Amino acid sequence: MPVNRRRGEVEAVFDGRPHRLVLTLGALAELEDAFGVADLVALAERFEHGRLSARDAARILAAGLRGGGTEIDEAGAARLTHDDGAAGFVRVVAELLAATFGGGDGGGGEGAAEAAGPLARAPSPGTS
Repeated sequence: MPVNRRRGEVEAVFDGRPHRLVLTLGALAELEDAFGVADLVALAERFEHGRLSARDAARILAAGLRGGGTEIDEAGAARLTHDDGAAGFVRVVAELLAATFGGGDGGGGEGAAEAAGPLARAPSPGTS
């Protein structure tokens, strides 16, 4: 079944297998707690700055994977591999945040880029 971008779903391949990710309300509540913010607006504002650590990315990926039905914890998410390495993880996180906070139109338009912050606009490592 294809992902539904209007619901904030994205698909990514980790360890050679496709996975559905979505930041459900429960996943967003987990992230609010993990990042020490009071509400969804504060969470979105934190992500708009585009400065995420590897630990932040693992938290977001774990929450998105759980929202998509995969049983995984943050440590398990941190052990996943992506064919494009770190750049692949950054793209998946940016796409997931854009789908969640940018309206999920799937078009990658201005709203999606703004929601993902500089992560969506930055070139992949090794390119310019």
